[in-house]
Amino acid sequence: MLSAIWSHLLPIVKLYLLGLKVLLVQLFSRPLGLPVMPRQDGKVAIVTGGGRGIGYEVVRHMARLGAHVIIGGRDEQEGLAAVRRICEEYKEAKVEFMKLDLASLQSVRQFVRSFKERDLPLNILVNNAGVMLVPDGRTEDGFEQHFGVNYLGHFLLTWLLLDTLKDSGKCGYFSRVVNVSSSAHRMGEIRLNDLNSSQCYSAHAAYCHSKLAQLLFSSHLHQELQRGGFPLSSCAVDPGMVDTALYRHLWTPLCLAQSAIARLLFRTPAEGAATVLYAALSPALEGECGGGYWANGRREMTTPPTFEPQLQLSLWETSLELLGLH
Repeated sequence: MLSAIWSHLLPIVKLYLLGLKVLLVQLFSRPLGLPVMPRQDGKVAIVTGGGRGIGYEVVRHMARLGAHVIIGGRDEQEGLAAVRRICEEYKEAKVEFMKLDLASLQSVRQFVRSFKERDLPLNILVNNAGVMLVPDGRTEDGFEQHFGVNYLGHFLLTWLLLDTLKDSGKCGYFSRVVNVSSSAHRMGEIRLNDLNSSQCYSAHAAYCHSKLAQLLFSSHLHQELQRGGFPLSSCAVDPGMVDTALYRHLWTPLCLAQSAIARLLFRTPAEGAATVLYAALSPALEGECGGGYWANGRREMTTPPTFEPQLQLSLWETSLELLGLH
């Protein structure tokens, strides 16, 4: 009994202590000031979860630079409202919304089919959408929600778009995959025999596990692309603790406290988007300089499991099997 309680409480304590540490670092460090980025005319980008928060700011900035940006999201009303706001701000913006529910593999496949029917290039894919601390539940296909939405849905989306991303890149102008992760990956672990967290569910642990899975995927994908000599790179980004709706599933007293301190200590969505945009657009990350894990505009070290080749490969192969891919 005590063991079960402790196994449930430990991830909560570890995650909130990590959050406190991140807040203290943010308090005493200046957020990244995004350098002037080159024009993106002629380029096409997909941003998941681009209807609000960090994703919205990423879409907004890319559109201002001339990119054709597609918001992939579940909430059509929210997505279309975002498109209207951006087009009102930048009259020549090329922004649109396409339905994408990462909790449904069928929806992901339909999104990719619809996109490919248009015969557009794809230069940038930002895997930004995510859920955090949602109650125990399953996706349409039976996967734990954090694992299914944050990781597996994006894995499938990226896999199905790889050929277009490869074909759209060229020497000196690589295509890029940017996976929006979190410092919470440091608390995660990958249990290949229990990826759905069925043995002992903790929403806090499940979130951390999904973010570690994202990093393992991002790193392994980048290595595969390098070995194949493809003009495409993959990196992961930590935007920091940002004042967005991601925290709405916090325990009610903590949610109230978070709302009170967010405006003082959290980064704004625009500040959180800065490193994402840097990873997606900066000429400094071109070609061989791409890849890695980025936070506040700097490449950072991650936890040892991220660098385990066998763990990366095992998760990759298990994911392909779960998705019925070859």
